[in-house]
Amino acid sequence: MGKKSKAKPVVVAQENATVPPDFFPFARYTSIVGVHTTLLGFTTLFLPRTTDVPILEFLKPTIDESQLTSRDRPQHPFLDALTLSPVATLAWICIGVVVLQGWWGSWMRSWSIDLALQSAGIQRAADSPKLAHLGSAGLTAAVFSAVFYTVIILLGAPLVTHIPQTALLAILLALLVVFPPSYTYGAPMTAEITAVWVRIFAEFTCVHYPGLLVYILTLPGIRTPIERALLYSTVGTLFGAWLGAIPIALDWDRPWQAWPLTPAFGAILGYILAPLGALTVTALHFSAAEHLRSLSAKIKTN
Repeated sequence: MGKKSKAKPVVVAQENATVPPDFFPFARYTSIVGVHTTLLGFTTLFLPRTTDVPILEFLKPTIDESQLTSRDRPQHPFLDALTLSPVATLAWICIGVVVLQGWWGSWMRSWSIDLALQSAGIQRAADSPKLAHLGSAGLTAAVFSAVFYTVIILLGAPLVTHIPQTALLAILLALLVVFPPSYTYGAPMTAEITAVWVRIFAEFTCVHYPGLLVYILTLPGIRTPIERALLYSTVGTLFGAWLGAIPIALDWDRPWQAWPLTPAFGAILGYILAPLGALTVTALHFSAAEHLRSLSAKIKTN
């Protein structure tokens, strides 16, 4: 018997096809986004409070004397467990994010395959093992975490101190930004997949409309709601981390200003809000497409 042919890369169909606007599972996407963002918020606020896991005893918070300041204005008790040890807090968050991003990435990949095959009129066959995609995405995130670490240092993070804190922040950013597209489309190690990454994350165009004094930034590389969700999440995460670094410079001397708590929480907040923006834009596109089709149907009947 001959060998079974391997499934073709999803990216080829995604790159060359026009996706039908009536296929996208809008209701399911909305529910999954709600569950994902809710669990991510729960992971951020409550998982670091875990203290009774013998296997993970090394993640048990230890008192950081440098954070025991400003006793004249003590912080809210809810924040104590999160600020007691920034290293333990970020380590627990990263553990939870690994699980959630693996689950979220599997949904994104499944929808991406369905969109590509539906547009090409091909019936879906068995996909390649998920474990291989998971390992490839994890390896890509690990490589990019080193890149993020270097960028964070260049932007002003401590060079010879707070190394674990900076490393965990870099890992968190890589899990939020790099892991989902790596799981969905593959690691950018070939020219074909790299072209898809460039199209989604770096293909911008400034369009000048007559009568306006400004140029409107458009995203011609975005072709599907999946790509829009990935791009918005990336922008939201990086912008949130950048904004989150601002409170550290303020002379308030509060425990929650410890490096890198505010950039990490800012990145997660941006990641949570970004899918809501992507969902809104997708809904507008979907409604506009439905309206145009109804108008086209009316014109044909008349």
